[in-house]
Amino acid sequence: MRYADGPGTHREVRISASPERVWEVLADVEAMAGWSPELMEVEWQDGATSPAVGARYIGHNEHPMNGRWRTVAHFTESDPARTLTWCVLDVDGRYGEPTEDPEHRMATWSFTLAPDADGVVLRQPVTIGPGPSGVNTHIERTPGKEEAIIAYRVGELGKGMDATLQGIKDAAEQQD
Repeated sequence: MRYADGPGTHREVRISASPERVWEVLADVEAMAGWSPELMEVEWQDGATSPAVGARYIGHNEHPMNGRWRTVAHFTESDPARTLTWCVLDVDGRYGEPTEDPEHRMATWSFTLAPDADGVVLRQPVTIGPGPSGVNTHIERTPGKEEAIIAYRVGELGKGMDATLQGIKDAAEQQD
């Protein structure tokens, strides 16, 4: 797969909790920093405190190969107990022109909840691009390895998604 194709992946987990409880947990965006291997801290912007359409937060990220950087997550869809979608923007221009335009996003992430028997199937997809990201830096250095670079990054993202989904599952199934 090529970067221009919008590579991505998804993961899902079955959670023994109501859609409302799962939503409550995943809407606690700050908690994601405790489960994600890259997202270290969430800093809400513009007075926002929850993931509503138009809300934004600065994500402070870290990766062993890429160091530390920040992005802005901009929520584009929020339907409680059903779906949550956000795009990630390179506001500092680390990988190209700085942008706050969702059309030039580095990635699109979401959660979808589907009721299932006495619980929920929580699905988390991600699509990389269409704007430049850290993946492009590596592709530019070794263009002949574009597919391998993308496969590696998609695999890393999948592992991070597995960890995040497990954190959500554990928190949602925990008895209060």
